[in-house]
Amino acid sequence: MDLPLLPTISTFFIVLSAILVAIGWYLILQKKTLAHQKTMVAAAVSAVLFLIIYISRTIFIGNTSFGGPDHLKIYYTVFLVFHIILATVGAVFGVITINAGFKNNLALHRKIGPISSVIWFFTAITGVTVFLLLYVFYKGGETTSMIKAIFGI
Repeated sequence: MDLPLLPTISTFFIVLSAILVAIGWYLILQKKTLAHQKTMVAAAVSAVLFLIIYISRTIFIGNTSFGGPDHLKIYYTVFLVFHIILATVGAVFGVITINAGFKNNLALHRKIGPISSVIWFFTAITGVTVFLLLYVFYKGGETTSMIKAIFGI
């Protein structure tokens, strides 16, 4: 199997960020606040590395369109749009959660942290699923602009 380098690396960073968030959850339940903080910062850095790779690839190379069967394309497209919305909401929640933690606004941090984490877990799962559909289960389609890759326009 010949996996594309940049999408594989960026997917690795999303998976790593979700694993680190889960470890961060465990650490705070163990009252290991400093370890929790460091782990969650590492999770955020991992997510930012994903974003840098993804945006760089999008700008310089383009995006890969769905190469699977035509009868599945609409389902893939709906799933991809759901993933993009989820990732955007998760990123916003993540920034707010981390900011609240750094500003010692622990009431807000504790309130939205679990929500942010769950959204991020689903973002990672749907992101891996998109990767699998594009590069593992089916051979990726043409590499083209993001709009054309998503909507086939």
